[in-house]
Amino acid sequence: QLQLVESGGGLVQPGGSLRLSCAGAGFTLDKYAIGWFRQAPGKEREGVSCISSSGANTRNADSVKGRFTISRDNAKNTVYLQMNNLKPEDTAIYHCAAVRTLGLMCTMASTTTSWGQGTQVTVSS
Repeated sequence: QLQLVESGGGLVQPGGSLRLSCAGAGFTLDKYAIGWFRQAPGKEREGVSCISSSGANTRNADSVKGRFTISRDNAKNTVYLQMNNLKPEDTAIYHCAAVRTLGLMCTMASTTTSWGQGTQVTVSS
């Protein structure tokens, strides 16, 4: 069981920025592709961004392209999600999880069966 801890959420005005962190707890992440997911009230959980184990390959949902950037620092055992130009529709609880790969490309298909607490992002005036 891979234990991940999310942090960095908060309340921000539209157009603002946040950086989320996903840290391994007692495990190293360097062999895993990692994805960020979010779930807003009344909606299904959706994939936001993912990154390959090396960090060489990333992909993003259309709704966040040009605004969000996923990165990782394996030396710090952490994956980040830099969120810029935030919009009210970005409001959700954000989770990270290991994801499946297709060749060298990460996917939005999580291998996780149980989700942690996540971190709340609220975008509001």
